[in-house]
Amino acid sequence: MGLLTNRVERNEIKPGDHIYTYRAVFTYSHHGIFVGGSKVVHFRPECNLDSSTETSSDLYDPLSPQSTCPTFPDCGFRQPNSGVVLSCLDCFLRNGSLYCFEYGVTPSVFLANLRGGTCTTAVFDPPETVIHRAMHLLQNGFGNYDIFKNNCEDFALYCKTGLLIMDKQGVGRSGQASSVIGAPLAALLSSPLKLLMPSPVGVATVTAGMYCMSRYATDIGVRSDVIKVAVEDLVVNLGWAGCHGEAAEENEASNRQLVTL
Repeated sequence: MGLLTNRVERNEIKPGDHIYTYRAVFTYSHHGIFVGGSKVVHFRPECNLDSSTETSSDLYDPLSPQSTCPTFPDCGFRQPNSGVVLSCLDCFLRNGSLYCFEYGVTPSVFLANLRGGTCTTAVFDPPETVIHRAMHLLQNGFGNYDIFKNNCEDFALYCKTGLLIMDKQGVGRSGQASSVIGAPLAALLSSPLKLLMPSPVGVATVTAGMYCMSRYATDIGVRSDVIKVAVEDLVVNLGWAGCHGEAAEENEASNRQLVTL
């Protein structure tokens, strides 16, 4: 991994790593937590999992419910009314390349990565804690999917750090969402400078600077509105347990079996 790319080989990732792959010719990336045994826990729009019909608003390319994984019979496991899914690495990647999300980067490295959704200044927790969060949320869900406030990157970031944003009215933890919002906002704010700066290069430089700073300001490593929340408290306090909350405790043993199969 480095400044230009976070691409890795399969034998380089370890259980507890935050991985991602690009979809639709690098239009967006899909994130998940590698839990070992060639298995990935990730978060997708719930409606996509119950329908083989894709819409233009779908962020991901969901597998058809009629299809079956030829490698792992439990691939695609999820609880009812939940978008958290256990998939094999092959189905997660969908023939795409494998990338590993970076944590604890310096502000200069973060700002140098112009594309969001690749790194954060926040530090990560031990792998066993990360896997515990991912498997717990597999049984209890991660709330309602939202492109800007609660998406697959938000899920992976929470599993790795345990950080939750207190103000749910703003943008979520996702670097991709920050980039989508920050780019047009930077262009809008810098537009008056065209009257003061005749050089297009100068305007472009200021716009790029505004864009990078807007991304940095929303990174969970520097935000002041984030708190550490235990995954058990997250599920109970936010009401994400749903109708299958009582069954979660009974399925803790099955979680370990799903990973080791």
